[in-house]
Amino acid sequence: MGLLSNLKRDWQTLRGAWRLLADIKDLSPDSENILADDLEKSFDKHASKVAIRFEGDIMTYAELEALANRVANWGLGEGLKAGDAVAVFMGNRPEYIAIWIGLAKIGVVSGLINHNLRGEGLAHCINIAEAKLVITEAEQDAQMESAQSFLKKDIPIFRFSAYGSPASGADAAHKEQGTRQASPLEPLLEAASDARPDHSHRAHLRGKDLCLYVYTSGTTGLPKAAKLTQTRMQSMMRTFVTPTNTTARDRVYVPLPLYHSTGGVCGVGIALNTGASLVIRRKFSASQYWDDVSDYGVTVLVYIGELCRYLLNQPPHPKERAHTVRSGFGNGLRPEIWQQFLDRFHIPTLVEFYGSTEGNVSFLSFDGKVGAVGRIPKFLESRFAHVAFVKFDIDSEMPIRGEDGFCIQTDPNEVGEVLGKVGNEARTRFDGYNDPEATQKKLLTNVFEEGDVWFRTGDLMRKDGDGYIYFVDRIGDTFRWKGENVATNEVGEALASIDGIQHANVYGVTIPGMDGKAGMAALTATPEELEFETLYKKLSENLPAYSLPVFLRIQKEAETTGTFKYRKIDLVKEGFNPDNIAEPLWFADPETNAYIPLTHDVYESIMAGAYRL
Repeated sequence: MGLLSNLKRDWQTLRGAWRLLADIKDLSPDSENILADDLEKSFDKHASKVAIRFEGDIMTYAELEALANRVANWGLGEGLKAGDAVAVFMGNRPEYIAIWIGLAKIGVVSGLINHNLRGEGLAHCINIAEAKLVITEAEQDAQMESAQSFLKKDIPIFRFSAYGSPASGADAAHKEQGTRQASPLEPLLEAASDARPDHSHRAHLRGKDLCLYVYTSGTTGLPKAAKLTQTRMQSMMRTFVTPTNTTARDRVYVPLPLYHSTGGVCGVGIALNTGASLVIRRKFSASQYWDDVSDYGVTVLVYIGELCRYLLNQPPHPKERAHTVRSGFGNGLRPEIWQQFLDRFHIPTLVEFYGSTEGNVSFLSFDGKVGAVGRIPKFLESRFAHVAFVKFDIDSEMPIRGEDGFCIQTDPNEVGEVLGKVGNEARTRFDGYNDPEATQKKLLTNVFEEGDVWFRTGDLMRKDGDGYIYFVDRIGDTFRWKGENVATNEVGEALASIDGIQHANVYGVTIPGMDGKAGMAALTATPEELEFETLYKKLSENLPAYSLPVFLRIQKEAETTGTFKYRKIDLVKEGFNPDNIAEPLWFADPETNAYIPLTHDVYESIMAGAYRL
């Protein structure tokens, strides 16, 4: 049985890899066929089919392209040309997709900005893209206004009215109170031609040329503008078609923000490349998720791991199994909820992947092994010669080098940083960010030989003896305490498995006079279900003593980005001083082995070194 099982998974991996490589084999940095060419072929083939379903409205492929063409021709009229950049700052709506496609038709680069940003953070994203103009909407007026004083130059702003509300005098008056410089965009697009712009506007572009900016989440500072080339976009938009078996008969559900690469590039891509129908919503809703999936006849899901956790924390929904979903893809699905999600919601297949927007390292789980983000079996190692798992030092946050000065490969099941060798092929290129300094920080030289250059993923992972790859933690999240490495993901999983805890954001905080960092967790919890008296004992059953959180902070809501990544930087700065934090705090008392309220007196005793931590 073991032999047959091994043969089956080897066959699944080999077949999946072969089919995926076939889907992207024509891509190259020098290719004349770029993203807009791919999309126009699909528009021609599927013109009468429904491209987008949104809040009861539908848009056919022909209508989507007509709007994209109007955007392109309007852009030409504004003097935009290939290589220019435009900032797109909007919430999810069908026009969002049409905008960046239309601009891509004339070689203009769209910067897809997180619609939750405001003030200096928003202005920073516009500034670093060197945008010629901004496209926004009425819903973002206050945020745009907050960024005005931080913009490096007086930049033209064009604005859609609120979704579902045609531009009107009242809307214009609202505009004057909000984004004063904005010009109504709808009438300008209506006046523009819906004919395809001449191919000559992009004829000189090749696969290596820039197509989009997608911004990093900014969980540890201001966002960086990651460069997505034409080839990279084509690859991301094609990659998940075969693993999910998506066809023109499918309906793909994307409740994720369209500024994010998983939903806005990969999710949109599997639909537009196949003629499938894309189902989007303004904002993810855990309570309405299964209504959407069931009522729209969704067959393919696009997820990120925390979305799955939110759904599992919801009470039973009458439609959570009354659906036609047969597959889905995404990343960040944690092992402790993986099988539970499949079983509860009756999902036949989920394809987990690993990869960053800008990086040159990616993995894909073809056989669905729970917990694994991919696999490199022995017979495929030559295809992944550009990927390395290297020994890593938590304190210095750098790979360990041997006596010869080169990095050291990890042993099976040993945790290390994953690196990707930088080359000129489509899958090994690292185009970096619009900020050269930020790009250089992600590169490591002289890794295995003099002069080689490798991309640092910033992720700690392990590969077992069968080649399965498991995500462990982000560098900077893992910290040392009592001489041991503490992986925040592992601690978070243990906390989240306890009744009454919905979310656990784990990080390290400094205690004066102590080496390393003490673990702290910000929890969203149901007080009546969470038993603090037994919490320490329950955690001790699943975690080593050094991994147990020393401090707990109870929050009403988890602080996350628009894609549900936990924000930690402010929590780390605030630390564990009850005088500065209004929320309830708890301390793991080493004398009683139980969590006790962290009062001012307890805090003073900790700072005075009265507790033997």
